[in-house]
Amino acid sequence: MVLGGLVFNACSTQKDKFVNRNWHALNTKYNTLYNGNLAFQQGLEEINANYRDDYWEILPVERLKVTDEIKLDSEDNNPNFIIAEEKATKAIQKHSMDIKDEERNPQTDEAFLLLGKARYFDQRYIPALESFNYILRKYVESDKLNEATIWREKTNMRLDNPEVAIKNLKRLFKYESLKDQEYADANAVLAQCYINLNVPDTAIQKLKISQAYTKKNPEKGRYLFIIGQLYDQLGHKDSANYAYNKVIELNRKSPRVYMINAHLKKIQNTELTEGNKEEMLEYLTDLEENRENRPFLDKIYRQVAQYHMAYEEDSLALAYYNKSLQENQGERKLNALNYQSLADYYFDEDEYRVAGSYYDSTLTNLNENTRKHRSIKKRLDNLEDVIKYEDIVQHADSVITLYQMPVAERKAYFEDYIAEMKRKEEAAAEKELKRTTAGFATFSNSKGGKENQGKFYFYNITSLGYGKNDFKTRWGNRSLEDDWRWSNRSKISISEATGEEIVSSEENLTEDQKYSVDYYLGQVPTDVAKIDSLKGERNFANYQLGLIYKEKFKDNLLAAAKLERVLSSNPEERLILPSKYNLYKIYEETGSPLAVSMKQNIVTNHPDTRYAEILLNPQAVLDGNSDSPDARYAALFKQYQKQEFLRVITQSEEYINQFTGDPIVPKFEMLKANAIGRLQGFEPFKEALNYVALTYPNNPEGKKAEQMVEEQLPKLENNVFSPETGSSGTGNWKVVFPFKIKNDEKATKLKERLVEVIEELRYDNMVSKDIYNLEDEFVVVHGFRSKDFALGFAELIKKNRDYLIKDENFVVLSDNYKIIQVHKNLESYKAQF
Repeated sequence: MVLGGLVFNACSTQKDKFVNRNWHALNTKYNTLYNGNLAFQQGLEEINANYRDDYWEILPVERLKVTDEIKLDSEDNNPNFIIAEEKATKAIQKHSMDIKDEERNPQTDEAFLLLGKARYFDQRYIPALESFNYILRKYVESDKLNEATIWREKTNMRLDNPEVAIKNLKRLFKYESLKDQEYADANAVLAQCYINLNVPDTAIQKLKISQAYTKKNPEKGRYLFIIGQLYDQLGHKDSANYAYNKVIELNRKSPRVYMINAHLKKIQNTELTEGNKEEMLEYLTDLEENRENRPFLDKIYRQVAQYHMAYEEDSLALAYYNKSLQENQGERKLNALNYQSLADYYFDEDEYRVAGSYYDSTLTNLNENTRKHRSIKKRLDNLEDVIKYEDIVQHADSVITLYQMPVAERKAYFEDYIAEMKRKEEAAAEKELKRTTAGFATFSNSKGGKENQGKFYFYNITSLGYGKNDFKTRWGNRSLEDDWRWSNRSKISISEATGEEIVSSEENLTEDQKYSVDYYLGQVPTDVAKIDSLKGERNFANYQLGLIYKEKFKDNLLAAAKLERVLSSNPEERLILPSKYNLYKIYEETGSPLAVSMKQNIVTNHPDTRYAEILLNPQAVLDGNSDSPDARYAALFKQYQKQEFLRVITQSEEYINQFTGDPIVPKFEMLKANAIGRLQGFEPFKEALNYVALTYPNNPEGKKAEQMVEEQLPKLENNVFSPETGSSGTGNWKVVFPFKIKNDEKATKLKERLVEVIEELRYDNMVSKDIYNLEDEFVVVHGFRSKDFALGFAELIKKNRDYLIKDENFVVLSDNYKIIQVHKNLESYKAQF
């Protein structure tokens, strides 16, 4: 009974007795706080296990993945930190002894510290700040004040207040005596603040202090590595390598990941020369062959690839890039770098299709809305054009070469082609059979294989697997679809030179056709017109390639080769002058003596052209005379606004031919498409928009056309009229006066008279004159709230002796008038209503 009474009295938090103080202190320390600290440590271990550093960027001083959001509650947080917070809260609620505004439980400050740290690692910085501030305000005699101050300034830094953190930590250094680890931690926080403020030299000094005072070797290794990174950022490679050597010297005292990355950074900072070639290869080989480095082979292989690429050992470099990709453990940035290196290599080798595939893979490993993603995307878009035009050139060259061969030589060519195709297929089948047989033999002798013997085919794993591989060997990859035996599908593309469809030579082949010389001979065109068309395709494609290489890839050598080939291939007239002018610009830029002769050629043979004027009087062009493409587009756009659509269409075609190769051409194409839509209706408009979208996919006008095709055309496609039943139907109605365009003068006078009538009647309606097609136009009074109002207006102006406007007219719902204009189906409307 006495013992029970003592325990009961000790439980009170309102009695300032020795027993009470020690009872609650022990319960706090060895019960709630002990369990809370265990959960907190588990949370930290989980963070360390899941966190992946980005060694391509400056490492953060603290290993913590930080998001931009500021949390205020405990939803979706680490359960270990939630437990730690709950235990800390429990310790405070049950064991705090706040008597006469003074805390008598010496463990309560530690509970608040745990509470703040748990909130900090859950990135709930504002509640964490409250906990740390409470310690500093309430427990002035606590031995945790310095630690609480450091954590508070870490929190201020996370709240994007580095200046406040720096000011408070400097005050801490001035007025307080810190333990070595506290001094190291405080300087580490300062270092991160200076990194955030982009003051790397000061950050380096603070990290040097931190690594000297910390007793934790993992921290020492991390701080030294960041020092090396910061020196790299400043361009001080020798100092950076000194720091990396310090990391390497720690060896197993620090996590191996720091040591491996320090090795790689040292190599990257070392200039490769013939003098150190063997030494560097030996260095890399040692890293590669060390069994302890297996988790880091992806980065080591990339560095080996970079080494071989520097010495132009291309095949070895490509092999190691691919090995790096195979070893990668999901690090997207490393994948992106490897894919980009491969893409750049194949691009420099003019293997654009392969380069395009690697650039595409690069994009999948980059975050969108980043500068690098946009740069690679732009290059890939340009490359897709290169691939498309190079394919056109290759196809045309192949067909023309076959056409020009003697029949006997052509036949021998296809015989060799079929023989080589059979040889490759047989070799591939034999290789696959050996691999499959060996694999299934191994499986058959295994426990699983023996268990499947004697079973029905579809339940026998061995037989089923063999059947699948036999099918693949015989037929290759086939999609699950009808007519799966066809080896290829017919491919249709649109000629950008003529606008006609081009059917690919890869047609649907049966097995007999695939190995038939006569079949292939029959595919070679014999019509001269077809060959001439292919030559036109080739010339246009080479011209486009010349412009792409010149303007987008700055490869003057390739650009000149393509444009020179255009001029040597008897091109159509519209390509000659732009090719000459672009060649002149290339020769001029490269300092070639050919620039003078090309300039003379243009001035002599094309004296009345804009290009000749540019060469003879460039200042006039710079000043923007009335004959410049921009000026002509502006004038033509004004004609479009005046509804002179036929003139816009014909003039646009003339300018498109005249300014081929000029950036203004897509704008003329888009203006022409809009004029076609206004004059000819939905289907021609759709066709014209699709042409612009396909021809200029990477141009703003092409992208706008594609957007219109996807978003606006489906809305305009409906040609079903809305009902107009009932004389009082509400909506927006119009009164339409039809005229022949040849009577435009009469239509103009009626429009002017209607404007006067509306002003006299004090209506707020608008009057317009709208082109319908090549022969017809409308004078339209807009804005009647109902059909009755519209009919009443028509009757008023017809019978009122002040107006007596008796011209033919009809009343139409605005939605139906839009359909009439879009689909040019006035006769259908009249028949229906």
